[in-house]
Order: sequence, then structure tokens, then C-alpha cells
Amino acid sequence: MGEKRLRKKRESDNLRKSTRRDFIKNMAIGGGAVIFFGNLGLLQLSCKRLGQAGECHAYSMILVDYSKCTGCRICETVCSAFNHKQEVNGKVLPGLGNPFYSNIRVYSFNPDVDIPAVCAMCPDNPCINACPVPPDPKTGRKALYRDDKTLAIKNDPNRCIGCGSCVEACSVRGVGVIVPNLETNKPEGMCNLCGGDPQCVKYCPYGALSLVEVSQDEEFYRMPPDIIAKELARRWYSIQ
Repeated sequence: MGEKRLRKKRESDNLRKSTRRDFIKNMAIGGGAVIFFGNLGLLQLSCKRLGQAGECHAYSMILVDYSKCTGCRICETVCSAFNHKQEVNGKVLPGLGNPFYSNIRVYSFNPDVDIPAVCAMCPDNPCINACPVPPDPKTGRKALYRDDKTLAIKNDPNRCIGCGSCVEACSVRGVGVIVPNLETNKPEGMCNLCGGDPQCVKYCPYGALSLVEVSQDEEFYRMPPDIIAKELARRWYSIQ
């Protein structure tokens, strides 16, 4: 009799955990997540002051609503396909969509928590500041710089020396998305916002991603995926 009660308790616990996860997903899809999660995962960056007139350009980045992410990894596929096009018979086509080449990475944890990691567009530019390449006399750019249009972080492969300083800076003070190319050691993984039309946002089937202005004041800003996952597991599954 004791063994039977124990088995029923385990089944009840499993059902409760599953129901909680389903409840979270349903609330997110139905819009209830706004009430349940408040500002969870909402990131905003302050304006960057440029020029003598104090012209204000707002940084933009990909906002993640963790409550809606199912870990489907479509964002990785479309990012890779868009940014690594292939030429076939003289015609430029989307690439194969290998997630290995994506600038957004989805990390899955147990219990069921999926964390997309993407460049935080840090306003204090730790990766650019760490670059030891002297600014170009004409452009004022180091090997790492911000794009004139999107303000996304870009790398000039012709000037980059592959020292890995930006990778280390991103790991220490950023999200840790910049990784070295296995062959050249030059940095990859910075979100380029797809020229202002991020494909991950466009094709996310659950609306978990959006292009926004972001603020450093939000709870999970610049936190690595494992730390975010640990906190969400505590909230969603009562895991201490």
C-alpha cells in the first residue's frame, strides 16, 4: 500500500510540473504573460549621443520573451540562412541554415527552460574597447566597430588580428555571444540585426522575439544563459 501511494505521488508531481509548464506557455500565447511575468526579459538600451548637436541614436537589439520560447531553434536556422547565402548557377539563394553559423543561439536546460542568447548591444562597448587595433585615421574605427545604419557590432576581417580580446571582454562583461572562428580566430556571433530586418524576429512562430530599444536596468540584462535558466527554473518549477 505504501509503494502504491508513493507511485501515485510521483505521478501527481510529474503532472503538476507539466501542467505548470503548459500553463506558462498558454498564458504567453494568449497574452497573459504580460501580467504573470511583468518586465521579465524586457531589455532597453539608452540613447547614444553622437556629434556636436547631441543627436540621439537609440540602440536596438533582440528582445526575448522567455515565457514564449519553445526551443524550436527556427531563429537559428533563419539567421544562418540569411547571413550565409549561397550562389547556385549565378543566383544568390538563402544558405542551408546550419545552426552552427547562427548569431543567435538557443540553450536548452533541464527542467524545461529554453534561453535564446543574442548580442546585448552593450552601450559601453566592452568588445570594441578591448580591441587593440588602432583606430583608422579616416574612419576612426578599430577592427571592431558599430555599423553606421544599425549600430550593430561588426568586425573588419582585413584589420582584425584574431587576438581574441573581444571574445574575452564579451565573456566577462557581456552575454558571451562572441566566439572565435575555429580557423582564423577572428570574432563571430555578433548580431548584425540583418541590416535592420532581423529574420529571427520575422519568423519566430511564437512571437518570442522582437526588435526593441533596450535598457540596462532590466533584470536579466547581459546575464549568461545558465544564470537566467537557473532563475526561471526556480520561478516556474519551484526549484531552489
